[in-house]
Amino acid sequence: MFQDNPLLAQLKQQIQETLPKKEGTIKATDKGFGFLEVDSKTSYFIPPPYMKKCMHGDKVVAIIRTEKERKVAEPEELIEKGLSRFIGRVKFHKGKLNVVPDQPQLKKLSLKAKTQKGLKSDDLKEGDWIVGHLIRHPLTDESGFFVEISQKVADADDKIAPWWVTLAENDLPNSEPKGIDQWQILDDTALERRDISHLPFVTIDGESTKDMDDALYIEKSESGDFKLVVAIADPTAYIVPDSEMDKVARERGFTIYLPGRNIPMLPRDLADDLCSLMENEVRPALCCSVTIDNTGMIADDIEFFAAQIKSHAKLSYDHVSDFLENGGCDEWQPDADIAKVVSELYEFSKVRANWREQNAVVFPDRPDYRFELSEDNDVIVIHADKRRSANRLVEEAMITANICGGRILKTSFDSGVFNTHAGFKPEKLAEVVALVNPEGEQAFTEESLTDLNGFAELRRWLASQETSYLDNRIRKFQAYSEIGNKPLPHYAMGLDIYATWTSPIRKYGDMINHRLLKAHILAKDPVQTADENIGDELALRRKLHNMAERGVSDWLYTRTLANEPSNKTVFNAEIFDVNRAGMRVRLVENGASAFIPSSLILSEKERLEVNSDEGRVLVDKEVVFQLGDTLEVVLTDVNQETRSIVAKPTVNFTQKQDQ
Repeated sequence: MFQDNPLLAQLKQQIQETLPKKEGTIKATDKGFGFLEVDSKTSYFIPPPYMKKCMHGDKVVAIIRTEKERKVAEPEELIEKGLSRFIGRVKFHKGKLNVVPDQPQLKKLSLKAKTQKGLKSDDLKEGDWIVGHLIRHPLTDESGFFVEISQKVADADDKIAPWWVTLAENDLPNSEPKGIDQWQILDDTALERRDISHLPFVTIDGESTKDMDDALYIEKSESGDFKLVVAIADPTAYIVPDSEMDKVARERGFTIYLPGRNIPMLPRDLADDLCSLMENEVRPALCCSVTIDNTGMIADDIEFFAAQIKSHAKLSYDHVSDFLENGGCDEWQPDADIAKVVSELYEFSKVRANWREQNAVVFPDRPDYRFELSEDNDVIVIHADKRRSANRLVEEAMITANICGGRILKTSFDSGVFNTHAGFKPEKLAEVVALVNPEGEQAFTEESLTDLNGFAELRRWLASQETSYLDNRIRKFQAYSEIGNKPLPHYAMGLDIYATWTSPIRKYGDMINHRLLKAHILAKDPVQTADENIGDELALRRKLHNMAERGVSDWLYTRTLANEPSNKTVFNAEIFDVNRAGMRVRLVENGASAFIPSSLILSEKERLEVNSDEGRVLVDKEVVFQLGDTLEVVLTDVNQETRSIVAKPTVNFTQKQDQ
């Protein structure tokens, strides 16, 4: 009888207007209530009835009132939806179409839904994967939450779902771009190509690689210097700026590499055939020749030129590594010319790596984890591929070529697509200095660490330490690597310039650099420049691709490790993050990441301290774990719905204390 009383409604509004309001983000729990997080230290309880008007992640303005001697928040105004475009699963409730978002905090939500025009609800089954769009919200529409389905992604039981769902989640393509009927060379007619097809270039890749984009040739002089020639596949010979194919390549940014499959940036008939530097096939290429002296220094005689080249041997990493490391390979025996090229490339790589170890920064060797899949997309085995001699050989050649590319782009145009890194965040320098200087010494200063050489010296010093603890701690003080059009240093590599041009089949930024390098060769204005937006575009694409790769990997890891909690298998794990809630570790055997909650380290909270600032875990005031440590763990929970893994250490601190 009171609900339609205008006087009561007016009184309620007046009371609400006098109450304080706070802006914050909704954090939901699996028990129906939630919290309004205003900042890192302030939050307000949201009772279950009020949570029905919002969902996890919503940014809202809420009324703060006192109920039963407790301050609570009632969401009143929606600032930004926590859910907009999302991946979900079909659920039928009393015969009506609903959608459950595929997010851990929202899996108990069942939202009413309809299909867009052209998509029939009769074609959807329980559990099917879809793309949904939240088009109504209770804080803006009293009729409540409502979803529109724009796309069916995969059937409920489809084993390809990890790939298609993850790609759709990140709004990425799941197939190659459409090619054209007849590819033609469209290069500037003034660009002359040297015929160096007689030189015994070699390609070194994985055995299954089809898009071979780099071939190598080298000659060693009597003085011990090396003349390196790097030949790179040339898709810009066929694709001109602003053409439809060029626009597709720019939008994609990169080839997408996922466990077990890739989605190419360019059509496969171009990437895997016409441009690929296939054995015994003459191909157009962009080449760089340069001398590296016997100390590993790159000389100033850098020359870029267009050419016709021919790979004289398609080699694999493992075969070449066996040949170099063991003096031979049963499965592969090179002829004299190829053996000479491979051996001299190996000598070059050792000299060059030694120079970088002394003067720049060399990253520590870590295995690459590779999923071997069956035809039905089941995981057969997870390989931990260690980087061997052949991998390092190719890496040193590519780094050398990209340094050369960066130098030429800087001197010729002062522009291009550069990979850059700014070192430490300025506001963190004081903390870094306090952390790395031994007591009473001042080996590193804020001034020295803002200099490229000083930063590289610190990184080399960190690499020489007995443990990786300091290295792990300091990484969070570093800036992120960036892509930009200005020739800035790459502190993390210890290099004054770095611009990749060695993977134009797979990276759009490398296509831009190819066009600039061709303009350098012709001494003409470039047909395409690196505009100020390209760095942000490529960085966003790279971020989405990395998220997709992690998403598929997490899915496959939980599939593969589902039975390990009951098997009680013991794994070696490395700590890579310590936060208030516990530790994150990576399983050394297969690369899976797992979370160790503090309660599984020790249930007696008063004895346990998890110090996220220092990256350490203490029991009874003694450090028991720290960043970079390796420990033994067993898995306690593998959740395939949330694609998450929980582990616990095998060491028992309660028993240890009692003893």
